[in-house]
Amino acid sequence: MLNEFILPGMGLALTAISIPGPLQAYLINVTLRYGWRRGVLVAVSPLLTDIPIIALVVFVLGQLPDTALDVIRIVGGLLLLWIAWAAFQQWRSGANFSAGEDERAASGSQPGRVLATAMLLNALSPGPWLFWATVNGPLLIAALEIDLLHAAGFLLAFYGTFVGGLFLLVSIFNRLGQMNAVITRWLLLATVGLLIFFGTALIAEALNLTTLHRQLAMVAAVGGVIALAYYDLRRRGAPTP
Repeated sequence: MLNEFILPGMGLALTAISIPGPLQAYLINVTLRYGWRRGVLVAVSPLLTDIPIIALVVFVLGQLPDTALDVIRIVGGLLLLWIAWAAFQQWRSGANFSAGEDERAASGSQPGRVLATAMLLNALSPGPWLFWATVNGPLLIAALEIDLLHAAGFLLAFYGTFVGGLFLLVSIFNRLGQMNAVITRWLLLATVGLLIFFGTALIAEALNLTTLHRQLAMVAAVGGVIALAYYDLRRRGAPTP
């Protein structure tokens, strides 16, 4: 069982964590804005949303049709853009961010809202659907053909490693946010950019515009950094050229 299911489960989880995606971007954004307690809620959200995804993809629907995935991509992309806009509005308001301020976190965002948004983001991201339809699903079915113990071992290995890795991200960015409010502010702005990138990437992928999106994203990234840095300097009243 170790070589057939435990180690592959852990390896797949490490791969999922190491590839930047919408969930990681949202987790970092929430941790920087509201502290580690809210970040933990985002980290555990896959444990809730993946259950119906596994049941539908592996045991009911099989391989999802392209049209269904395109709809998921578009709606998920719009959700990410909405999250990015809300975070940018908070950044633009000039709020001072510190990931360790639990009082501000408690009043800034209710736990239920954070968890619900994270669950909705998971459900509307094509990644989990594709992952379970093509990679994890066959391994889970193979484990079930042996017995429930093997299937449970595979799931525990995967989610234990995956959620544990997300907890590590929460810890890292919570500590970074505590170092300096200015650092936290610019890290938050970077996560807004990531949310915009992933949101528009999902929409572009659904519309077969991935190549154009990558080209425009490079131009927008450079221009956006310059424009927002100039805006922040003016807002703070610093001299500008």
